[in-house]
Amino acid sequence: MGGRHTYRLNPAVRCNLTDTTRSEIIQPSSSYQPYQKALEEELRQVFASREGFLYDLLRYHLRWVDQRGVPEDNPLPFHFQPMLALVSCEVLSGAYQSALPAAAAIELAHNFVEVHGEVQAGMSDSPDRPSIWWVWGPAQAINAGDGLHALARVTIMRLAGRGVSADRVLRAVQALDRACLTLCEGQYIDLSFQEQPLVASSMYYDMIGRKTGALAGCSAELGTLVAGASDDVCNRFREMGIKLGMAWQITQDIADLWGYRGDGMTVSNVLNKKKGLPVIYTLENASVSTKRELGTIYLKRVLEPEDVSRIVAVLDRANARKYAEGKAKALVEQGFELLGHVGLPVEGLEALRRLAQLALASNVSTPER
Repeated sequence: MGGRHTYRLNPAVRCNLTDTTRSEIIQPSSSYQPYQKALEEELRQVFASREGFLYDLLRYHLRWVDQRGVPEDNPLPFHFQPMLALVSCEVLSGAYQSALPAAAAIELAHNFVEVHGEVQAGMSDSPDRPSIWWVWGPAQAINAGDGLHALARVTIMRLAGRGVSADRVLRAVQALDRACLTLCEGQYIDLSFQEQPLVASSMYYDMIGRKTGALAGCSAELGTLVAGASDDVCNRFREMGIKLGMAWQITQDIADLWGYRGDGMTVSNVLNKKKGLPVIYTLENASVSTKRELGTIYLKRVLEPEDVSRIVAVLDRANARKYAEGKAKALVEQGFELLGHVGLPVEGLEALRRLAQLALASNVSTPER
């Protein structure tokens, strides 16, 4: 694989996205290491027989190789979405291993969204390296994203080798396809918000329920399908996952403005006029003068980095961050209320709650674009 790629990165014009914020994404507690290790091994098996330039790009995005295809010793970044499949399966069946192909499919779908999102947002950097489109161009990045999506569908078929019945494998494929289509709907809505001066909170919640809720909901549903749960339990877990995915997106909105460690801004999404919950809340609830001040900034044809500081100052006066944090926590609680009649053991609920806390911790997962 080595030495075949053209290095086209120009460091002089790279966006400043990793210096103080996203470069220090941490791994979660050691309790998830066995799950994460097993998930990475499953993914490596999926890639084992796949060679060629396309798969070099996919391995690069997964941090397994550098730009020239030379292997690197990096752990797979932790995402709470695929963990939902593993933890949900274990809570209901006592073991998570049968759900590994489902979790791997969710991980690949999550990365498909990331790769396309970097093109759409014009982001030159992934969390710790130049993005695919910045090095190889947007056309190849779109191709790589499509490849990740297709590979997710292929991977979920591996459930058959884990003793999952044919009818449940088919239901799992259908669930993944529905989720991917729904998240594309949400991404369309999110992009359309950028040019709208006003966005209602109801529209925002509908958007994130699709864009980020769908894949998290699918992951929880897949775990219950593999565990052999009833349709009612599968539906409840899916709705719980959607709530957790929405809470995760709100947490990313907060981090985009105030920084992933609370000490610096990640300005890219804001400069693209992305309207997260803190902005929408302020435009709906603040005083007329505050709304006018914020609206004037967003009406500019092109936002500058200094505009972000002005936006944050306005949001701080409106207590928008506190509101958004409260809403994210409320969504998590609503999700667990859906599981109230499932009859889960206390230790099972605690395992899910620990995972839910990671959805509220912006520095353990890379953001949606």
